[in-house]
Amino acid sequence: MQHLIEGYRVYREQRWPELQSLHRVLAERGQSPKTLVIACADSRVDPATIFNAGPGELFVVRNVANLAPPFENAPGFHGVSAAIEFAVLHLKVEIILVLGHAQCGGVAAALQERVRDPHSFLDSWISLLDRAKSRVLESHSTDPCSDLEHESIRVTLENLATFPFVKEAMVARKLQLAGARYGVADGGLEVLDQDTGVFTAVA
Repeated sequence: MQHLIEGYRVYREQRWPELQSLHRVLAERGQSPKTLVIACADSRVDPATIFNAGPGELFVVRNVANLAPPFENAPGFHGVSAAIEFAVLHLKVEIILVLGHAQCGGVAAALQERVRDPHSFLDSWISLLDRAKSRVLESHSTDPCSDLEHESIRVTLENLATFPFVKEAMVARKLQLAGARYGVADGGLEVLDQDTGVFTAVA
């Protein structure tokens, strides 16, 4: 905790003076981000840093392996689904970006051949990658981890399209769904071409 407090003091002394007026506006007017980013909780992959975004620009949901479940009506605590609903219906974001990354631990865990623990929150969550994993294994991939990182983005985009309010927003106000993968080691970004289904490096 002390390390965090020291970091806060540096922020307060060095960055707060230049951000103070912006935060005052954000406090008075509320937030109006144009983009919802569904990203991995991995500590090396910070969407605001990657996209050079300031406070108020991105509405970010982070979880293991940058996943969104398919729409369901079952009762329970649906944190990711609630965030998607808030972003689409209340913030009226213009784009939902699924941001995956290289060396993803959640993807690596999904590839492990082991018996899943029925009491594990993590094992249950990672099962959202089962469909993507099947596709990768059926393709006889030579780099299953990298391919599953890409495929996980596609599956999450497919799941997003099952939400009625997402589909409605796509028709009514042209809400866009997008996918990208970040390279932790090289800082590169690949963006999914929706027409071809291919990830292309950003120059």
